[in-house]
Amino acid sequence: MMAGFDGPYLDEKFIDLIKTWKIGNVILFAWNITGKDQLRELCLDIQKLVLEETGLPAFIAIDQEGGAVSRLPGDATRIPGAMAIASTGDPENAYAAGRLTATELRALGVNFNLAPVLDVNSNDANPVIGVRSYGEHPETVVRFALPMMRGLDDGGTLSCGKHFPGHGDTSVDSHLALPVVDKPMDELRGIELEPFRAAVDAGIPAIMSSHIVFPQLDPNLPATMSRKILTGLLREEMGFQGLIMTDCMEMKAIQHSFGTVKGTVEAAKAGADLLLVSHTASLAADSAKALREALEAGEIDRTEWDRSLERISALKRDYLNRPAADPSVVGSEAHKKANRRLLERTLTPIRVPGGRFPPLGDSPVFVGCPIFRATNVSNLADDPLTFPAYMAEKLGGRAEASSSNPTEDEIAAIVERAPGASCIVVGTYNGHLYRGQLELVNRLTSVGVPVVAVALRNPYDLRDLDPSVWSLAAYEYTDQSFDAVANVLLGRSEAVGKPTVKVL
Repeated sequence: MMAGFDGPYLDEKFIDLIKTWKIGNVILFAWNITGKDQLRELCLDIQKLVLEETGLPAFIAIDQEGGAVSRLPGDATRIPGAMAIASTGDPENAYAAGRLTATELRALGVNFNLAPVLDVNSNDANPVIGVRSYGEHPETVVRFALPMMRGLDDGGTLSCGKHFPGHGDTSVDSHLALPVVDKPMDELRGIELEPFRAAVDAGIPAIMSSHIVFPQLDPNLPATMSRKILTGLLREEMGFQGLIMTDCMEMKAIQHSFGTVKGTVEAAKAGADLLLVSHTASLAADSAKALREALEAGEIDRTEWDRSLERISALKRDYLNRPAADPSVVGSEAHKKANRRLLERTLTPIRVPGGRFPPLGDSPVFVGCPIFRATNVSNLADDPLTFPAYMAEKLGGRAEASSSNPTEDEIAAIVERAPGASCIVVGTYNGHLYRGQLELVNRLTSVGVPVVAVALRNPYDLRDLDPSVWSLAAYEYTDQSFDAVANVLLGRSEAVGKPTVKVL
């Protein structure tokens, strides 16, 4: 099993869980991390506890995909996300990002990165994947995900391809409900499965299952609980011999439809090697108890159980004995500089009337909503500063805050206050799903001054805007992204990225 806890220090409930059930693997989230020094100390504490209780070192895992899903603190280096890196057109950037990330993770004590995402984002209304995918075609995903995998490996961490057999064509977030993808087999094989097949052939060490029902593969059970999918398809047909791990069994797709404890037992029966109960110690304990009872009753095959333990042990012997870099590399100026150069190359011009962005002038107005949790896996900002406030402070002018889905009255009020602006810059955040943001952008064109829209998550926001609007895809709502956007608007750098999804 793999389990997690709340807060930046080991708590008594979690310590008791490890001591009682000998759980040897831990997952960390943003709420476990306040800074790089604290993270390193926490990892040392985890290793000491797990080694004493189990006799083996711990897998310490994290979702450090980059961009919208980053767990590392601000004093470390946070790479751009998958779609942003793919927009550079150069797979070497994916390798460099993976290696830099792994180097910092290992220096801090984290040895298992739950990346790369192998999902093909073939549904632009997907609320949970989007910019976490390298693109809408399997060829793009393969071209960038495999170098990311190699970079993570060369930097000393395990990688994990997710979310098998594909989360890219859902319109439901599996953190909140149970999605169904009823595609015919030829489409599944030609789109969703292709990146996973390529990753298996390339030797990826681990693959994470998805909490999605695929009726053409198994009409009754989500992939995580399906023996037809995990053993029949992934193990036997595709020949994967690495570690199969589940997504978190506390996600509502499992918890509300089957129950975390039952789901965990069924995932073990289906062929999963490593079972995630990421948040609640009591649920992890109940799941461990149910697993033991199922094993003793013969419901779980003892030979397969032992084989799972050997897979885990073999990967620990391989990866956890690799040397780690000195902690001083974490967030070093050399890493930050390399990351800034990469981030600048990700910015993607979508529509640029006249071939260049307009001058900001003496009185620009910056508009936009605060970041919000687009999906439970996403980051929230380290700093409460919003895009409009940050840009106004950095570039001068005025900030105009909006809600995540502006109403007609709100739009009218913002437009009424806009005259006198020399240029209007609007930051959108999943506006293709929260359409009031796009209506606000379009209505601001009536003011009669240049309007620039910057997509701070999914570039799909820029598809339905008035043709007079200048538009730029920035892929993430972070201070480092705002700085890169500011340099483009000031003419100090050029946006050179190319979209990997259809925007116009």
